[in-house]
Amino acid sequence: MTHAKKRRSPRNKTSAPQAAASQVDTGRISPEELAALMHATHGNPFAVLGPHPAGAHTVLRALLPGALAVSVVDAAGQPIAKLARQDDSALFTGALPAGFGPEAYRLVVDWAGEDGAPTHRSELIDPYAFPPLIHDLDVWLLAEGRHHRPYEWLGAHPIVVAGVAGTRFAVWAPAARRVSVVGSFNNWDGRRHMMRLRVECGTWEIFIPHVGEGDLYKFEVLGADGQLRIKADPFAFRAEMRPRTASVVQRLLPGVAIDDTRRRANALDAPISIYEVHLGSWQRNAQGEWLSFAELAGRLIPYVVDMGFTHIELMPVHEHPFDGSWGYQPTGLYAPTSRFGRPEDFRAFVEAARAAGIGVILDWVPAHFPTDAHGLAEFDGTHLYEHADPREGFHQDWNTLIYNYGRNEVRSYLASNALYWIERFAIDGLRVDAVASMLYRDYSRKAGEWVPNRHGGRENLEAIEFLRRTNHLVGTQRPEAVMLAEESTAFPAVTRPPSDDLQGGGLGFHYKWNMGWMNDVLAYMARDPIHRQHHHDQIRFSLMYAFSENFVLPFSHDEVVHGKGSLLGKMPGDDWQKFANLRLMYGFMWGHPGKKLLFMGCEFAPWEEWNADRALPWQLLEHAPHAGVQRLVRDLNRVLQACPALHELDASPDGFGWIDHADAAHSILVFERRARSGERVLVLCNFTPVVRHGWRIGVPQAGTWAELINTDADVYGGSNVVNGPLASEPVPWQGQAQSVQLTLPPLATLMLVRRG
Repeated sequence: MTHAKKRRSPRNKTSAPQAAASQVDTGRISPEELAALMHATHGNPFAVLGPHPAGAHTVLRALLPGALAVSVVDAAGQPIAKLARQDDSALFTGALPAGFGPEAYRLVVDWAGEDGAPTHRSELIDPYAFPPLIHDLDVWLLAEGRHHRPYEWLGAHPIVVAGVAGTRFAVWAPAARRVSVVGSFNNWDGRRHMMRLRVECGTWEIFIPHVGEGDLYKFEVLGADGQLRIKADPFAFRAEMRPRTASVVQRLLPGVAIDDTRRRANALDAPISIYEVHLGSWQRNAQGEWLSFAELAGRLIPYVVDMGFTHIELMPVHEHPFDGSWGYQPTGLYAPTSRFGRPEDFRAFVEAARAAGIGVILDWVPAHFPTDAHGLAEFDGTHLYEHADPREGFHQDWNTLIYNYGRNEVRSYLASNALYWIERFAIDGLRVDAVASMLYRDYSRKAGEWVPNRHGGRENLEAIEFLRRTNHLVGTQRPEAVMLAEESTAFPAVTRPPSDDLQGGGLGFHYKWNMGWMNDVLAYMARDPIHRQHHHDQIRFSLMYAFSENFVLPFSHDEVVHGKGSLLGKMPGDDWQKFANLRLMYGFMWGHPGKKLLFMGCEFAPWEEWNADRALPWQLLEHAPHAGVQRLVRDLNRVLQACPALHELDASPDGFGWIDHADAAHSILVFERRARSGERVLVLCNFTPVVRHGWRIGVPQAGTWAELINTDADVYGGSNVVNGPLASEPVPWQGQAQSVQLTLPPLATLMLVRRG
């Protein structure tokens, strides 16, 4: 005992200042609180970790699993203190002089490997030294569902705080017990960067110094159910290439100014012809690999310009884990897919399209999301983004989840995403996928498998309100952009404006896909021409409702997959008749009121249906019939742009008039398209393979009429039954004072214009 006392005695003989220092709080915490930190179950880590005033000093605590020793230096690298390990834990504590902020000190950490031996030393800035960085107004607007751009502060944002470069992370997870940022910068250890909870809106935040662009991260969420989940960032601007699923720190791209040129190009009276593209299979390189965004800009955009299309519609470019979903099951709504490059590369692609006069429309998927573990499903241990009741929250057809459109934060998440693509990538508009599935609670459900709305009806009132608000938001914030609905029912006023108070009026879309026209035309064209006379109503019925909405006429990817065959394969007859029928159908489509959409490849008539796993069969263009169809589509697009009568009054009955719709016996239609100036284009369709000689039709104006388009011309692969100039005669016919006689080619569409 005497010997032990003698060993301690030198330390007991301290000077007065040293004795005072021994009374300083060294930062030790209770065993229970330490266990909560070590097991990452602490509800408020910022209350414990980092610097905390303690009288005339500052207590500093740092939780650093894997550290051997921790010391503190000032900004100039001069030693301040050494931190002591509490018990045998990873918590290091000590005292500093008062007033130390995040810019005033650094942690010098000696790290150990798995065997406990020293490996390296690093100098860190303490993330727990920083105050909250999210503005109160932002969190309140999010909670109220009135935040138009939460993507500007939620997610991961590289910033500089107090001269320190790092990344601010924020995520909405109101029911979570704890949320941490894990990533390549902290060995994916959820104890290193536990986040601060903003209780007023259920958002968690932390600023992590040293983390920057390119770093991988996820959110480790201890859910309300006690389960641990590793989640990708719902607001991530970039993601790893599948099959990896981490988010990637990425700066927010600068905003794009409103462009009146694009507003005019997207208007109801503009010529719009859309080329729908799946980026992974339009073309591939010599090794059969995907083209990059840069390569696509160099190939796809010049092709679209040459073909006369005005817009490209891209099948979803949101990040998605499964190639076979074609992007329609997205897990990263804010991240352009990494398959083709970085976000900057995608923006450069869009800017190249704009520079060439081509608009870019994106397929947008707010109707459902996949159940992948790293995605939105049960994000915080509750049904946060989706409905809890599977009768409301699960799509049986697609094995996917349905957003809870009635929740304020979910509405903000989705509506903000619509603005994000327009404002940050110069996108012209969004084609909203599967709108019908959003509008009806009983969509693809049997009795007893759905929950009525509060009035007992089948309409999804929350989804309707969401669509109205989103379309209103886009319309008021970005008037140059357009919203297009893939809506397959007769839901009323899809393209009519919502009222100012959003409680009435239409859904507010600018355009709606005319699925009824598409189905009727394909069914009619698939019939043997000898039987078409008995189904004449099918081909003319669309004009009964053509002006009830602002329509796009679509032949999309949905019509050439899943055993449906190609458009060419749907046509009846021998090979010559198949090509003739297809050319006839395209001529009818471009003559019919409505904007046009054609899926890639259909412009040169593949024999086989689309296969997303390989490039289009471009070698077919070595054969005259396929090259002829391509030339026809090119010429139809050029005529569409050159003739206001074919586009200016697409959405008005003033732009259309029947000449003859009653000749079922001969399966012939004749109608006129009109411009505001009085210009006319006559459209004649012969749906039989019979040449009609000396065929008289009424014309609305006296003069000489000439062929603008003849789909039977030899340059398109036809039999070249063509007409020279046609002088009108004062012979009343079909309700017109003037008429002409001509030869009507077989299985063909003619477009005639008056010379001069």
